[in-house]
Amino acid sequence: MLNTAAKPFVKLVERYLPDPYIFVLLLTLVVFAAAMLFEQQSPLAVVTQWGDGFWGLLSFSMQMLLVLVAGYMLASTPLVTGLLNRLAALAKSPGQAILLVTLISLLASWLNWGFGLVVGALFAKALARQIQVDYRLLVASAYSGFIVWHGGLAGSVPLTIATPGHFSENLIGLIPTTDTIFASFNLLLLAILFIAVPLVNRLMLPKAADSIYVDPAKLQDQPAPAGSNERPADKLENSMLLALLVGFAGIAYLVQYFVKGGSLNLNIVNYLFIFLAIVLHGTPRRLLHSLQQAIQGGAGIVIQFPFYAGIMAVMIQSGLAQSMSEWFVSFASAQSLPFWSFISAGIVNIFVPSGGGQWAVQAPVMLPAALELGADVNRVAMAVAWGDAWTNMIQPFWALPVLAIAGLKAKDIMGFCLLQLLISGVIISLVLTFA
Repeated sequence: MLNTAAKPFVKLVERYLPDPYIFVLLLTLVVFAAAMLFEQQSPLAVVTQWGDGFWGLLSFSMQMLLVLVAGYMLASTPLVTGLLNRLAALAKSPGQAILLVTLISLLASWLNWGFGLVVGALFAKALARQIQVDYRLLVASAYSGFIVWHGGLAGSVPLTIATPGHFSENLIGLIPTTDTIFASFNLLLLAILFIAVPLVNRLMLPKAADSIYVDPAKLQDQPAPAGSNERPADKLENSMLLALLVGFAGIAYLVQYFVKGGSLNLNIVNYLFIFLAIVLHGTPRRLLHSLQQAIQGGAGIVIQFPFYAGIMAVMIQSGLAQSMSEWFVSFASAQSLPFWSFISAGIVNIFVPSGGGQWAVQAPVMLPAALELGADVNRVAMAVAWGDAWTNMIQPFWALPVLAIAGLKAKDIMGFCLLQLLISGVIISLVLTFA
């Protein structure tokens, strides 16, 4: 059974995986050494590339912090808490809880990756408040749904190559999403993963003696204090009219945005969460109390994302990412190129955990190779996309918002994710190569 097979992975990760901050520091030193050793970059050149790129993810860091904060604020409203609890009540056993949270996370991540990260973590907490289940696996299951994001509606690679004016248009033209996201091989892969990922998570469920539970009381949000209503400023803080006027103005914008054909992206997800939270909390005082609770989990995002921006800069500017991609292409054939594109993208993703940024690095290598070998360009592009999503199972970068919401550390869930990585990697490889 997989619960027995998962034990050594869980113990290995719990013992040796450091805090994500330590992980990114070690990753920084590895990239420094690789750039100097394989790309003949001088130490000063590497440090300059790193320092120049250190703030390259500043706006994205704020977006991710808002994913955490806005999602938490919305989830702590009485209406959403009640909805999550009623949905969680559908699970009558630990196994059903694992299956349900995985399916919800898979569906939400297929719609939009930011939405999936938040919804999965919040739903895991709701389930843990109602049913006794191994909390580590529950949160790992919520995160595992993230593996399908790049094959879904918000996948940055397929959306990029379908957009007029993209940087590779002169090479491959425009490739519609019917040939990528909605291609038969991609839909087949999604269908298999929607069955396999929940099943693997369910089979990893530890026995009761090996499970680690969480006290449901620790997952309850603290209600906002009543406060006084004596000063004019107090009346404003407790004013429902003020909150509703601003909140419904924000919702009105969203309505007209979608009516005009706007798509779901990270900014819109955050915008939706914020203004729904403003309306559903009812008063600014209750919203601010929720904000104070939410912001406590954002420290990892604030300190770690700039380091990843620096790593990405070194990988790209030194030529290291391109060299890695070229090495895999050098021994590929027309049929095997999607597989090697997938593997190389998975490795590059450890150092460049950004779908759009990774495509900018790998497309100039993979696309000419696909054309020269006569490989399926659409499949190669999606192979890069799936490789980027695949190794997120062991990359703490994307797990930070989930861990912050759930109140766990990376070492608590990554052992389960590692086994999921191995099994899903076989599935994705076979479908990309032979489907």
